[in-house]
Amino acid sequence: MRISRPIVSAIVLLALTACGSDAEPAASSNEIKVGLLHSLSGTMAISEVTVRDAELLAIDEINKAGGVLGKKLVPVVEDGASDWPTFAEKATKLIRQDKVATVFGGWTSASRKAMLPVFERYKALLWYPVQYEGLESSPYIFYTGATTNQQIIPGLDYLKEQGKKKVFLVGSDYVFPRTANKIIKAYAAANGMEVLGEEYTPLGHTEYSTLVNKVTQAAPDAVFNTLNGDSNVAFFKQLKSAGASAESMPVLSVSVAEEEVTGIGVDNIAGHPVAWNYYQTTETPANEAFVKAYKAKYGANKVTSDPMEAGYNAVYLWAEAAKKAGTTEVEAVRKAAPGIALDRPEGRVTIDGENQHMYKTARIGIIQPDGLIKQVWDSGEPIKPDPYLKAYPWAAGLAAGQ
Repeated sequence: MRISRPIVSAIVLLALTACGSDAEPAASSNEIKVGLLHSLSGTMAISEVTVRDAELLAIDEINKAGGVLGKKLVPVVEDGASDWPTFAEKATKLIRQDKVATVFGGWTSASRKAMLPVFERYKALLWYPVQYEGLESSPYIFYTGATTNQQIIPGLDYLKEQGKKKVFLVGSDYVFPRTANKIIKAYAAANGMEVLGEEYTPLGHTEYSTLVNKVTQAAPDAVFNTLNGDSNVAFFKQLKSAGASAESMPVLSVSVAEEEVTGIGVDNIAGHPVAWNYYQTTETPANEAFVKAYKAKYGANKVTSDPMEAGYNAVYLWAEAAKKAGTTEVEAVRKAAPGIALDRPEGRVTIDGENQHMYKTARIGIIQPDGLIKQVWDSGEPIKPDPYLKAYPWAAGLAAGQ
């Protein structure tokens, strides 16, 4: 069921006012509380639980190295329950009641947009770890996942270079896929590509026979997939059952990483391309240590993925900004953050002071029979974030109404 904007707005307003007046700075004499807010239940849990786990790993590592400003980080974990009004409610709780210094959280753009007025109202900081559709910036959000010109556009460039001129768009029915597909259609019109169809299903949807039939009958050169959560499991299984293959009709996904491959079943998705900024197989010294530490903490059979790594990075970036500021006070941290650069598992990341997004290297990979992802292309260097696509003439006007 889709929730109307007025109802969401009303619930967000209730969340904003439920806990009293403006927040006070957090922290005891020797501890700093930080919030972790992800879907630990519901359709998005398949993706978000492991992001929380990666953030907890970063907190453990930072504490073992002496903490932040000589203080131990104490995580306060909340469940957004795959429901964006709940994200607004829990964000308010973390800020007002728990008095956390910052929050790491979210996955869907719907959850982020529900939280945004909460963080702006209370002048608190959210570190958002997932790739998204762009066309947004907030002084109280740091975006550590990719924006459009660091994932979606490189993915489209890859399809174009592979000679894939006819594409079909499949997505979940909420803001990220709809806005992403608006951008994709503008790109296609400017780059000699044809969009043969555009279909959406609710988050958590599992019956894809009708949609798969539409896709196969259209016979596209490729599918651009913006489905999120466990809907990908049903979609890829039913697509394979219909006889479609990665060779005949590749599906390029922007929300399927190593963790989702495990849930989907590698036999159903091997050979298909994905666009991200990090893979478990990414070759950097920092990644070797990250993968080893993650497996040591959570199990040798566990995999790492782009959103997990971006969440892990977020904790370190905030910690570095707090150290530079000499305090966890929000405005001081915001002022200290621009230009901070760290060598992370994905490579060098730098906080852009203009929009609080990250410079990130774009990567295209192919899902392998062992469930890991083999990189087949990268941008060669970190790309400056351009959330409003100012550098692309064909994107003029896309931000209107966002």
